Amino acid sequence: MKFYVEILGTLPEMAVAEVNALAELGKGTVLDKDYLLVSGEIENMKIFERLGMAHEFGILLFSSENPDEIIDYVKSFPWKNVINGTFAVRRERMKNCTHEIEGLDKLIGGIIHSQGLKVNLSRPDVVVRVYCGENLWLGIRIREFKGKEFENRKADRRPFSRPIALPPRIARAMVNLTRATRELLDPFMGTGGMLIEAGLMGLRVYGLDIREDMVEGAKLNLEYYGVKDYTVKVGDATRIKEAFPGKTFEAIATDPPYGSSTTLPMKRDELYRRALESMYEVLDGYLAIAFPADFDAVSVAENIGFKVIEEFYQRVHSSLERYFYVMRI
Repeated sequence: MKFYVEILGTLPEMAVAEVNALAELGKGTVLDKDYLLVSGEIENMKIFERLGMAHEFGILLFSSENPDEIIDYVKSFPWKNVINGTFAVRRERMKNCTHEIEGLDKLIGGIIHSQGLKVNLSRPDVVVRVYCGENLWLGIRIREFKGKEFENRKADRRPFSRPIALPPRIARAMVNLTRATRELLDPFMGTGGMLIEAGLMGLRVYGLDIREDMVEGAKLNLEYYGVKDYTVKVGDATRIKEAFPGKTFEAIATDPPYGSSTTLPMKRDELYRRALESMYEVLDGYLAIAFPADFDAVSVAENIGFKVIEEFYQRVHSSLERYFYVMRI
């Protein structure tokens, strides 16, 4: 089955990598990218329900450089086979649109309506999507990701909060970059943001934090969002084996603290190195991790034995630049 995903404009390379990772899990592959539209083929499209850095996904019906070919396709397509109820056509002009599409949505809608289907512009049962980039793309939306659902899981909306935490969309993408299907460990869990996202995907989650108040707060947050399958402990990220003796983990996603040597239990770079060594000992899959840009993560990780397969830069503000890395053993 062909798919499309409309990704977010922030960190687009990371968003494409998230689609790639989930496509792998769904026995598919990404074949094309047109600005913020990613497309490909997949057996299990349901896996895209996990997406974090996306606006929507759906079934891709057709694409062409020629608007007349899109119209011919619409005229010949048996819409009654895919539209159950009412419909609406929504068009999207992307930044790189090279075609004149004014009125194209109304023209397509009229053709579909002529097959005996009813239009409902305000609350349609099915949304037909037209995207304009270098090509024109025609699809049927399966799921739109509303910003509100992620906003409700932001740090300041949780029962137990601290001001420094990854946005839920990015945390979810990091979980997806690990290709986790069963479980996930966050050894620097803080208030539990990464674990909340993983738990809502149906993964069993494990967490460590060196502070007891954080562990109790993470429990409160996990319960608040309905995550029940978790194990969280007071523990040291540089000594994971002691916290979970005999346990290996399918996936790890984590965002270590960026504090100075005065707020960390040891010098920052030493903490990072020792934590990476500890993760390497217990990992049997992929690691997604963030580090400040002035830490030489690639060299340190590769010396330990990791293979760094992806990295994505983000400038957060004037005093923080960071990279997100995907590694595997």
